[in-house]
Amino acid sequence: LATLFFTEMWERFSYYGMRALLILFMTAAVADGGLGFDTAKAGAVYGLYTGFVYLMALPGGWIADRVFGTRRTVLYGGVVIAAGHFSMAIDTLTTFYLGLALIVIGTGLLKPNVSAMVGDLYPEGGARRDAGFSIFYMGINIG
Repeated sequence: LATLFFTEMWERFSYYGMRALLILFMTAAVADGGLGFDTAKAGAVYGLYTGFVYLMALPGGWIADRVFGTRRTVLYGGVVIAAGHFSMAIDTLTTFYLGLALIVIGTGLLKPNVSAMVGDLYPEGGARRDAGFSIFYMGINIG
């Protein structure tokens, strides 16, 4: 449970931490190190990004069920998220969009499957399962 707790905590930290700065970075002037987008374009990119992050949980769950299994899917998701953050650190528009796409894909692979792994730790309907999910969700909220 501790590994899943920290995996989800750091994933949420990376996601919400980057999301908090995303609009500011996109709307900052190029001379100030930003992308120089107008607010409408930045809002559209932000909305698409946020929507696709949650939409990708559906194929992420399917991939875990049919192809890799939950453990490997979570691992691959974490690696893809990290690659996305590294890509966004490179100062070009192409790597910015590539980084967003990688974070979307990685989050889709990781997010639904970490929760499934917590559920698999305990028998259905038990008090320990409820306690395990409570601890797990504490990690989400801390992140």
